[in-house]
Amino acid sequence: MSARTQAKSKLISRGPLDPNEARWARMIKTTYTDPLGVERTWESAERTTRPAGIDLDGVGIVAILNKDTGSELLLQKQYRPPIDAVVIEVPAGLIDAGETPEQCAVRELKEETGYVGVAEQTSPVMYNDPGLCNTNLHMVHVRVDMSLPENKNPKPELEDNEFIECFTIPLNSLFDEMKKLEQEGYAIDARVGTLAEGIELAKKWRVLS
Repeated sequence: MSARTQAKSKLISRGPLDPNEARWARMIKTTYTDPLGVERTWESAERTTRPAGIDLDGVGIVAILNKDTGSELLLQKQYRPPIDAVVIEVPAGLIDAGETPEQCAVRELKEETGYVGVAEQTSPVMYNDPGLCNTNLHMVHVRVDMSLPENKNPKPELEDNEFIECFTIPLNSLFDEMKKLEQEGYAIDARVGTLAEGIELAKKWRVLS
């Protein structure tokens, strides 16, 4: 474990945010009519980081490392202040102007984990929590060739405010390992949990070919 991940983050305070101080998000009031014609309002949030002309916020990355012992999913541990917990996540990041989702995924994978990969498949646009915010993303499958020299000892290129620990879990045991990590006090990101659920459903209903 590196010095950047040895110490724990600590919550200092929490309270209302003055809109004039907001840098990354804003609250929105939406007025609409329901199927009966009744006018209603809805409170939600949205990112202010989405590039102009792009209807996408970012990407999540499914990077599977094919090791001698089997296929393992590349994951991260990262403290998230909104829930005051270290979260188990897939690598992810916000898209830059002029960037495709695939380019974003390859760039973010290199920056956050040090691994070099090739984007192979992209999901439909997914919404993280549409009852609360309009944030969306593509899940991009990235192939990591473990035989490449640059993937033998990958070194992340983290920003000063990023404290990320990378690790892997065998795909076959992902569901059980998520339960264990939750018992240890970690929070599970919905994207990781959904992947684990999908694998379990595929096993149960024998839909894997």
